Amino acid sequence: MNSLILSTAARFLIPVILALSLFIFWRGHNEPGGGFIGGLLAATAFALLAKASGTAKARRTLYLRPRAIAAFGLGCALVGGIWGGLATGAFLKGMWPFLTIDAEGHKHGLPFGSIMLFDFGVYLVVLGTVTGILFALEDSLAEDAAGAEDVPLDKEDGRWR
Repeated sequence: MNSLILSTAARFLIPVILALSLFIFWRGHNEPGGGFIGGLLAATAFALLAKASGTAKARRTLYLRPRAIAAFGLGCALVGGIWGGLATGAFLKGMWPFLTIDAEGHKHGLPFGSIMLFDFGVYLVVLGTVTGILFALEDSLAEDAAGAEDVPLDKEDGRWR
């Protein structure tokens, strides 16, 4: 699409959407949100970029293939689930080790848990899957539009035959 308004708005909206996506992902452990909705928002940012600047630029910006992102996310989700299973015997049981423990044994710092790793995996699976589908649809629409030049229009109502 060659819209000046869309490309200008996209430059400002995409970072905001991605920041909101990360906020909702981070917030989702204790309140509504999490990996699924955060991943959908991130995919929305890349869909907006694809519409504003084309799928080639959106693919370059995403850097990795969507299928690879989804596969890595699936691995993260499995590791997050198995982590609790190995420690407690229950798959997806939340484990919360702290990154910093002082000399007296008190826990300080940021807890990084198996649930967060699982949510991050869901985030990446959703991002990779949705962007893969969107890029495939955009590419097929571009191919259809390129091949449509050979199809004659109906003279009466201007529709394709």
